[in-house]
Amino acid sequence: MWGIIATWRMAKEGIEKAEKILDSQGDAGDAIETAIKEVEDFPYYKSVGYGGLPNEAMEVELDAAYMNGDTLSVGAVASLQDFANPISIARRLSHETVNCMLVGQGAESFASQEGFERKNMLTDRAKIHYKNRIKEEQSKLQPYAGHDTVGMVCLDDSGKMTAATSTSGLFMKKKGRVGDSPIIGSGFYVDSQIGGASATGLGEDLMKGCISYEIVRLMAQGMHPQKACEKAVFELEQKLIKRRGHAGDLSVVAMNKDGEFGVASNIEAFSFVVCLPHLKPTVYLVKREGNHCTYQPASQQWLDEYMQTRMAPLKEK
Repeated sequence: MWGIIATWRMAKEGIEKAEKILDSQGDAGDAIETAIKEVEDFPYYKSVGYGGLPNEAMEVELDAAYMNGDTLSVGAVASLQDFANPISIARRLSHETVNCMLVGQGAESFASQEGFERKNMLTDRAKIHYKNRIKEEQSKLQPYAGHDTVGMVCLDDSGKMTAATSTSGLFMKKKGRVGDSPIIGSGFYVDSQIGGASATGLGEDLMKGCISYEIVRLMAQGMHPQKACEKAVFELEQKLIKRRGHAGDLSVVAMNKDGEFGVASNIEAFSFVVCLPHLKPTVYLVKREGNHCTYQPASQQWLDEYMQTRMAPLKEK
């Protein structure tokens, strides 16, 4: 048995590459890194990697993390500038006993010493987004509504599991802002003896529930991944609303050691991709029904419009 699940439609091409690795008895670490690099390298996905939208100083700061579910080893980088494929740097850091989470200049120094590729990650397209947003909001810059971290959980046929994330974070965020994505237990968590989870949404709220760890904890008690995702998301949402009147975007994906998967989201537009031995990489759209979630395959029309929207020509206003 093997499988891989990921947040958002943008993961599909990466999942297709991961499928070839997993179907050939490949390693879950190689598969998940390959899949996330594919997202990081595509310039039209404006929330991850190359082409990611910048902070309020028009700098692209990237966060990424990797976890090995066999050893529980973790590597993470945050506020990383001018390096391609932060997921690969995070995976390399997971081999370290200490100093396995690095931020800012420390992460960049490590990446340089290890020979990772330097690259200006700010694209002309991202600059146009930035300039247009400034013109739209002359009085006050605020982060945009989308928080599309790519997060994945992977199982290979040896039983090894991995989890990983990569994001450019909130558009127009404060310099040095770090969300849930590179934080173990919040943006991701995996234990090969149980399963794994990954999150996307408003990091400041996802961290309040240590949501990925919570899902794995619930699966350890025997809960199906779908039930665990729903319980974690909607109980956190209800707690936040009760305590302060509102909750941000909360979306999660999970897979257990048997290849069973689950998803939950408190927003209307969440999509995910999953691939199993009997299921080709498929994009699903999630619908909330009370405190439960259902999902169905995305139509070809939806898939076509998704790419047309993201690759449409962009002009400065």
